[in-house]
Amino acid sequence: MVTEITQGVKVSVETEYQPSYSSPSQYHYVFTYKITIENQSDFTVQLQRRKWMIHDAAFHTREVEGEGVVGQQPVLEPGQTHQYVSGCNLKSGIGKMVGTYLMERIVDGTHFEVNIPAFALVAPNRLN
Repeated sequence: MVTEITQGVKVSVETEYQPSYSSPSQYHYVFTYKITIENQSDFTVQLQRRKWMIHDAAFHTREVEGEGVVGQQPVLEPGQTHQYVSGCNLKSGIGKMVGTYLMERIVDGTHFEVNIPAFALVAPNRLN
């Protein structure tokens, strides 16, 4: 698990390779990642947008940006957490993801970015 805290918002990531959905002979490797967002600040915040950089070792880097996460824009009061699971596919079986969330402080409408720590995506058979 990797974790990073930005302006009182803690983001933790756990990854898992999904062999039953992958097809290495066709350069298709599927990973899931579970994100836990914990509001350790003194303010209620809302996740507005996400931005990902997906690095595939032997291929181009992709950028993915959009509203919310898995169709939600969660509001987190101080001390609350939000968890979700999403996925990513790679062609090489080795890569990493890193990103940011755009958050809004509800009390005054201030927007700020929260770092999503870089995490590795490595299919076990690619380590040989």
